[in-house]
Amino acid sequence: MGSIAKTSRKAYSVLIVSTFAFTVCFMVWMMFGVIGIPIKKALDLSATQFGLLTATPILTGSLVRVPLGIWTDRFGGRIVMFLLMLSTVIPIWMMSYATQYWHFLVIGLFVGLAGGSFSVGTPYVARWFPKNRQGFAMGVYGAGNSGAAVNKFVAPTLVVAFGWAVVPEVYAAVMLGAALLFWTFSASDPSHLVASNISFKDQLKALKDPKVLRYCQYYSIVFGGYVGLSLWMVQYYVGEFGLEIRTAALLAACFSLPGGVLRAIGGWMSDKYGAHQVTWWVMWVSWICLFLLSYPQTDFTIQTINGPETFHIGLNIYLFTTLMFILGIAWAFGKASVFKYIGDDYPENIGAISGIVGLAGGLGGFILPIMFGALLDITGIRSSAFMLMYGVVWVSLIWMYLTEVRKSEVMGTKSIPSFT
Repeated sequence: MGSIAKTSRKAYSVLIVSTFAFTVCFMVWMMFGVIGIPIKKALDLSATQFGLLTATPILTGSLVRVPLGIWTDRFGGRIVMFLLMLSTVIPIWMMSYATQYWHFLVIGLFVGLAGGSFSVGTPYVARWFPKNRQGFAMGVYGAGNSGAAVNKFVAPTLVVAFGWAVVPEVYAAVMLGAALLFWTFSASDPSHLVASNISFKDQLKALKDPKVLRYCQYYSIVFGGYVGLSLWMVQYYVGEFGLEIRTAALLAACFSLPGGVLRAIGGWMSDKYGAHQVTWWVMWVSWICLFLLSYPQTDFTIQTINGPETFHIGLNIYLFTTLMFILGIAWAFGKASVFKYIGDDYPENIGAISGIVGLAGGLGGFILPIMFGALLDITGIRSSAFMLMYGVVWVSLIWMYLTEVRKSEVMGTKSIPSFT
């Protein structure tokens, strides 16, 4: 009995300190979402260039997820996470000395390594808990996504008080401290290691599994969309509603904060109701919110018996923020439910499969800000970002219906039988 209690305390210690470490990593990963605004002004960047600037760290953090997941299975999450965090400290510090656009892009690639922490911590914390609690454990760890909101609270204050260059210096010190704290309070268990000689190339073969492809699609929305919009929202508020950077960041946090913190509740719901049921309803809520968010500010004139009358249709700042808040909650649940799928279907290979799915989500977070910027440059319509996301959600809803809904129950209701 004492051994069980001791193991339980150790498991929760690992979960807490890992979640803190991931929060710091995610805060650093999202850094350009705030400091990119004064950099854009100083360098006179276009919307597309700004999108590339914010997305560059996301690319590296995505590409390293698969090998990091494999190394976590092989060597253990503790040592991999610690070394990963240490490897980012110097590049973060160097960011404060960048002066040209290409400087930011190159250094951003190295800073982006912090984003790979998700593929390390997810299997690391999951293996400390029994299967019926893994959804909760991965959800709590995934709540470290709230680092995107922490960035929006901390970075604007530093930018206004001291200038943007101070932000990387402070973040480098925080990352170093978090790495040392993680090493001190985490633990390792040799029984959690998975003996494997699988190469990176072999691991990519998992993409031949239709289920893995489907989970990649779901995650490219709930995580990729979350990352993309978290990077995009501060400048969106500044441009669309004319707010100053601190107010814009606080309102943008109404999306980022629940999108991270409530992931733990999504894990609990996925344990209770199942990954499929939660994900299905998440997609529908996303569809409704993105449909409303897609509508641009519109003025139209109609002829009446009293002459022409002009009407305005568009979301004000209060309705816009409310919809973003709801969308953040939905995606928090969705991020947890997708990884519940993985825990259920691939219990012996969580690290590698989570790396593949994480890669897809991360690449979504890389591509979307660039596409947001390109669409804005081409159309001049800021809400085109939401139009794009609305179309992506349509794809997932149709795919999910054809492959899952017709073959299962949704919240206890029998669905249409499949004859395929």
